[in-house]
This record gives sequence, structure tokens and C-alpha cells, in this order.
Amino acid sequence: MAAEISDRVREIAEARGLPESEVFEQALERGLEDLWEDIVLARYLDDELDREEAIDRVGRTKVERAEREREVVEEDVDWGLNA
Repeated sequence: MAAEISDRVREIAEARGLPESEVFEQALERGLEDLWEDIVLARYLDDELDREEAIDRVGRTKVERAEREREVVEEDVDWGLNA
């Protein structure tokens, strides 16, 4: 796995004309942002964070998408239990 990551970093760096260290930095920032959004949305959906605070932290679009996704899952579960 480490070799595969190194190969990918090298390929991205070459394609973008960047040093590998900058590719790692960008990857870390993107990964942390994704993890942060996951935590905020999970806390919101678990009623540990109010809607406005979640919107302030990750944006209205992401909160509304999480709400729609939860509704779809709940509908599927209801359908499965009542089929």
C-alpha cells in the first residue's frame, strides 16, 4: 500500500508540476476537510448539533444533502419492514 501511495503521489506531482511535499499537503487538507464534514454531519443527524450550527460549519448544501440521504434511507427501511 505504501508503494502504491508513493506511486500515486509521484504521478500527481509530475502531472501538476508540483513537488511531492505539496501533493501530500493538499491530500492531507482534503482528507481532513472530508473527515471534519463527516463528523459535523454525524453530530447533526444524531441531534448533538443544531441545524444552524451545522450549516455554519459545513454549508447549507451539505446539510440539506445529508437530510435527503437520511430520508431516503428511512424510506427504504420502512419499505423493507412493511413489504
